[in-house]
Amino acid sequence: MPHSLRPAAFVPAGFHVENAVQDGAITIITVRHTSKSSQCPGCATIAERVHSRYLRCLADLPLAGRQVRLVVIARRFRCDVASCRRAIFTERFSADVLAPWARRTARLDCLVHHLGLALGGRPAASFARRLMLPVSNDTLLRAVRRRGCPPFPTPTVIGIDDWAWKRNQRYGTIICDLERRRPIRLLPDREPATAQAWLAAQPQIDIVARDRGGAYSLAATKALPQAIQVADRWHLMENASHAFLDAVRKSMRQIRSAIGAATVDPALLTAAEHIQYEGYLRREDANAAILERAKNGAPIKQIVRETGHSRGLVRRILRNQRSDVFRTRESSLEPYLPWLDAQWAAGLQNGSELWRHLKRQGFRGCLRVVSEWAGRRRRAEKANAGSLRRVPSARTIARLMTTGRDALSKSGL
Repeated sequence: MPHSLRPAAFVPAGFHVENAVQDGAITIITVRHTSKSSQCPGCATIAERVHSRYLRCLADLPLAGRQVRLVVIARRFRCDVASCRRAIFTERFSADVLAPWARRTARLDCLVHHLGLALGGRPAASFARRLMLPVSNDTLLRAVRRRGCPPFPTPTVIGIDDWAWKRNQRYGTIICDLERRRPIRLLPDREPATAQAWLAAQPQIDIVARDRGGAYSLAATKALPQAIQVADRWHLMENASHAFLDAVRKSMRQIRSAIGAATVDPALLTAAEHIQYEGYLRREDANAAILERAKNGAPIKQIVRETGHSRGLVRRILRNQRSDVFRTRESSLEPYLPWLDAQWAAGLQNGSELWRHLKRQGFRGCLRVVSEWAGRRRRAEKANAGSLRRVPSARTIARLMTTGRDALSKSGL
């Protein structure tokens, strides 16, 4: 059976509405506490003798799209206990209704706290203004800090790594509980001594997952000699990716020969690509000279002395670790190449017209990019069809080799 709605339903529990007025965009509600007594905060004695009254202004939850300001007619009581140091004290309310010295009701403070947790400072302040809750970003952050975090269980498996306060300038250390998948501590720097001091206070830790650096390894070894140190999953995948990419780069010469793109037609190159191609030819000549000397039995020291190259460069060339594949910069047209090929085959071969169509599709490049592509396409058709082939980069080939067969497409290159 429906109940009638009373004015007291709009204010926190335990208050009686005395008056309600609207002042512009603000609703002012005057309330009075229904209890006739209050507990002394000094001696916990119940007092009933009222000394005086005063008005206490509070912010509350919005009502019908308006800000709400509660004006509480608060009382001061006399404590009758002779030994109590508080002869007069202000009225106390329930903690889930109104905290001492608070400027917001407990239910509004709870909403502010959750907004700060979910959105942070400035985003939450902007969203709070839309909800008719005028709180600043600093207030939101203070509400989060005041309540703090609940105590976390003692971790036994942790992950430790660095994180950036300001990239390339200042770094800290983050420690996560890997069993519960949550961060538990942020350290102000990434010095081994700081991490060692925190780890030494957690002797129950059995496993430490860390990065490849030696700083955290040293800290964990000194603080937790009995703990097992392992590489975390991200760094294992990073190591494997680097190793596989290096293997592909070493085989780029054979890959270019296999796809029939071992030669480059200089007639199809732009001015900037001509400069890159000349540098590529010089590096190829240097590689051939060094490999020829090594084939004749010359030691590395002699090759360095005769060619003038560094020992490290000579070693990379002999180990086939120098990537000398001629590659052009990736163009902003890459996502639109299938569409351009289809339009070209349909007879639309004007660069300006193609550029105008691309602009309507969201292309943000200039007319020159499309015109150069159209000119190169015409020269390629006049030369031969095989010159149109493009050598994919080592990173592209590595990505294609690690992609499932069902996820591959003809436009992957």
